Amino acid sequence: MIMKKETAIFAGGCFWCMVSPFDQQPGIIKVVSGYTGGHVPNPTYEQVSSHTTGHTEAVEITYDADVISYQDLVEIYWKVTDPTDAMGQFQDRGDNYRPVIFVNSPEQRAVAEASRQHLADSGVFKDPIVTKIENVQPFYVAEDYHQDFYRKNPERYAMEERGGREQFIADHWHKA
Repeated sequence: MIMKKETAIFAGGCFWCMVSPFDQQPGIIKVVSGYTGGHVPNPTYEQVSSHTTGHTEAVEITYDADVISYQDLVEIYWKVTDPTDAMGQFQDRGDNYRPVIFVNSPEQRAVAEASRQHLADSGVFKDPIVTKIENVQPFYVAEDYHQDFYRKNPERYAMEERGGREQFIADHWHKA
């Protein structure tokens, strides 16, 4: 049986915290941490952290579209980010942590925009949904020590999650 491999790119704060929610879903082939949306080729973590390259930390998800849909991935994305905060996510502040859905086709754009509108209309959040939807740009794989961080450094990962994301998710999605 041939897999229907597709990719999705999401930025939602620290990429360390964006891998696990996707990595553990059926149909996910791999989740890679990296940088996208900027103007410097092959940036380093230090360059991106300096807020001078225009990049944001993101994850590139390769998935089997016959097992999990892009719509499913977008729904997971909403539930692990704060779509009302344009200047970072939780304890991570700055443009390199901004929330963006990077789309690579008109179909992905249509799904992302419809989903964002549905979320805005749902009343889950009292503040406006500010997550941007942008065309995919070159994705640069982050340094090896950033890959699979939640597995390599479970204590540090747990500490990062307690920096606001975990509580935010509980506060907004336990009732949804």
